[in-house]
Amino acid sequence: MTVEVKDRDLVSIQEARNLVMAADAAQRAFASLDQSGVDSAAGAVAAACEAQAERLARLAHEETGFGRWEDKLLKNLFASREVWRSVRDLRTVGIIREDPAGRTFEVGVPVGLVTALIPSTNPTSTTMFKALIALKAGCAVIFSPHPSARGCIMETVSVIRGALSALGLPVDLVSSLSMPTKEATAALMRHERMNLILATGGNAMVHAAYSSGTPAIGVGPGNGPAYIERSADIPLAVRRIFDSKTFDNGTICASEQSIVTETSIRREVMDEIGRQGGYFLPPGDSERVERVLMGPGGTMNAKLVGRTAEHIAQTAGVTVPPGTRVLLGQETRVGEKFPYSREKLMPVLGFFVEDDWEKACHKCIEILSLEGAGHTMAIHSRDEAIIREFGLKKPVSRLIVNAPAALAAIGAASALAPSLTLGCGAIGHNSTSDNVGPLNLINIRRVAYGLRELDDLRAAAPPGPGPRPREAPPDQAFDELVRLVMERLASG
Repeated sequence: MTVEVKDRDLVSIQEARNLVMAADAAQRAFASLDQSGVDSAAGAVAAACEAQAERLARLAHEETGFGRWEDKLLKNLFASREVWRSVRDLRTVGIIREDPAGRTFEVGVPVGLVTALIPSTNPTSTTMFKALIALKAGCAVIFSPHPSARGCIMETVSVIRGALSALGLPVDLVSSLSMPTKEATAALMRHERMNLILATGGNAMVHAAYSSGTPAIGVGPGNGPAYIERSADIPLAVRRIFDSKTFDNGTICASEQSIVTETSIRREVMDEIGRQGGYFLPPGDSERVERVLMGPGGTMNAKLVGRTAEHIAQTAGVTVPPGTRVLLGQETRVGEKFPYSREKLMPVLGFFVEDDWEKACHKCIEILSLEGAGHTMAIHSRDEAIIREFGLKKPVSRLIVNAPAALAAIGAASALAPSLTLGCGAIGHNSTSDNVGPLNLINIRRVAYGLRELDDLRAAAPPGPGPRPREAPPDQAFDELVRLVMERLASG
């Protein structure tokens, strides 16, 4: 029998309060552990998540309908095994750094209690990742799941709690709202015992996190263009872009959202795109697809997020060749009313052509200024001077060179720090430009021994200027001026 819950918002707020109190007590106990104890907990959680990676990937795909479970499996393995490998040797609690010469040492102090917002696009992998970095930092974390992915997120949390229980640790170090509502999420973020918010989601949610009064690390939207410069290996560039854009059907926000190329190689790029399963929509069909990309209110159409190119075409009433991997709309305009220039978490790309690299550079900046400033973009080129020019000028936190942007930005296909929370810096209205990790979840207490006394500082100070000439009192100076003037007039 199904029991209807009345006053759902009030019940969810009370759940949030209960979770905070339980997590706070668990974190206080956890804070007594040394680095070895913290690492044992985080390592056990990583291993448990890795063991359940496939089952949780299938659950995420079944519940949300987004992407491909095979790619979600890779994301789960990345968020558990690869992230743990990258952070396991970090010192995060106790003395983390010493400088004998300068007579200082630094102490890692967990920020304490963290609330983490989890999106529906990468639900299980983001839950694993945020739990792992929180535990590695000595923190407790409470998740606020996207309602459409609640089941798979709760199941991931259950796996994590099982690993903690097996070690005899408080399971409330990691917990989740079972009744996610806006009111409950707000209660978590604004609670007086909450120390930090990790916000991954839409603009409204990130803005709410920064407006809560609790310190927050929020990450903004991506809208990264991929520039194919005339010196690029064009077949390889297209392959990398398509590998990225079709991975989990484009649900990683660092995936390419448009291609910008040059007039001199336009035909070659277009032919290669066709060979690799891209389909340039004719003008009428392009307009039909354009009309379904955004939903009411001008936001991304959630019903098409993470769907295949063929599904999107069918929804728009457009026929495409069998095996089409990516839809492309040729565009010249950039703006909120032109969806091909905006973020599309699906295998759809805008296609822009400019006369030379300087104009392409400006087009990329125009696209990023519309949406995605501070996030990620890609360049495919063998001209190091142009690559460096882009690195110096582009308003992004990650410029990906000759690689699939989605996989390189998160650190899976590059040497960047492995992370599923990518900061956009001040230009993206974020508090950090980092690939967020455990070190973002600790404070550092600096202990410094004295090296000099006040007398030492005075002795080392440069000598001051000599004594200044003594100034006459104001009335004497005026009388002297009058005397000189009168003498000059008399001798006139």
